[in-house]
Amino acid sequence: MPAKLLLFLVFVNVALVKGQTCIDTIETSIGKILVFSNQTWRLYDENKFDGVMNKRVHQFMTEKQQFKFNLNWNNNSYLSGARNDLGQMKDSVWVHLNGGESSEYFPPVSGIVTSTYKFRNGRQHTGMDLDLETGDTVYAAWSGKVRYAKYNEGGYGNLVVLRHPNSFETYYGHLSKFLVYPNQEVVAGEPIALGGNTGHSFGSHLHFEVRFYDATMNPEEIINFQTKKLKNDSVLVHSGLFRAGAKPSDHYYSGNKEVDNSTEDKGEVIKINPKPVVRASQAKYYQVRSGDTLSSIARKHGTTISQLCQLNKIKTSTTLQIGKSLRVK
Repeated sequence: MPAKLLLFLVFVNVALVKGQTCIDTIETSIGKILVFSNQTWRLYDENKFDGVMNKRVHQFMTEKQQFKFNLNWNNNSYLSGARNDLGQMKDSVWVHLNGGESSEYFPPVSGIVTSTYKFRNGRQHTGMDLDLETGDTVYAAWSGKVRYAKYNEGGYGNLVVLRHPNSFETYYGHLSKFLVYPNQEVVAGEPIALGGNTGHSFGSHLHFEVRFYDATMNPEEIINFQTKKLKNDSVLVHSGLFRAGAKPSDHYYSGNKEVDNSTEDKGEVIKINPKPVVRASQAKYYQVRSGDTLSSIARKHGTTISQLCQLNKIKTSTTLQIGKSLRVK
C-alpha cells in the first residue's frame, strides 16, 4: 500500500457520514477505496449487503403476512428504519435459536439481572440490565454482523447492534469502548465491546435487548438469565410477543393472583416454573378450526403456549388437526 494512502487512512475518521459526496477513488491491494468530501472513506462493495440474513423468515414476513414487514440495513441509526408494527402479525413463524440457521448461544456477560423487561418509572424498559464493572468484556450472543456501532443520543450511550442469521438483532448499550466496527462479521462468544456507564445510565451495567424486525420483545422469552442458557432451541414468533411489558410464555396465573416466573430480590433473579393445576371438573376444551395456531388459541383463552402443550402432552412443533379437541383449561 502506498505510504501516502497509509498516512491518509491513519488520520481520517473511518465513520461514513450519510449524504456526503464521493470526491475520489483509490485503487489499492485491498480493493477500491471511496473518499468522501468530509474526509471519510470506505471500501467499495459491488455486492452491497441487503441486510437479509435468513431468507426463509424474510420470505414469510414479506409474503405470508397481511402487511409486508421490511428489514433495512442501516449503519447510521440504531433502528433499521422499517417502522414495523409486529402486533399486526397475521400468523406465527418458527425461528431456530441453536443449530440449523443459528449458531449456539453465548451469554453476553456473566453478571446477574438487575432490571427486567417491564414498565419502569412510567415507561417501557425495553431490555434486560445485566450487572458488570466498567471495562468488563461484552460478548456476541450469536454469530452475525455488526449493523451499528457508535454513540447513541437516545440514551443507549455507546451502542452495538448485531444482526444474526436467526433473524433477531441484539443490542448492547452503555458501553465504554467498541471492539468492533459496522459491517464486521462476528462469531458467537467473540468480544465486541467493554462494558461501561455511558448514556442514560446510573451505574455500570449492560443494557441487553432482543429485537425482531425492529420490534422489542422480552429476552426472557428465549433466554434463562439464571442458567445463562436458552430455554429452547427454537421459538414460535407471534404478535403476542411484542406487547409492551409482555411476560414470557411461562408466566402463569394462580386463581385470581398473578404470579411471575421471575422476581427481583436485591438484584438477584429467582426462577420458578410451576405446572398449571386444574381439577378435572374445571377442564375446558376447544375444537381446532382452520387457521388456528397454538399462539392464537392461547391468546383467545387467556393461557400460554407452554400450558397448552403441558395439558395436551404435545410439543410446540405439533401440527394442529382441524376438528380435534384441544384442552385449554
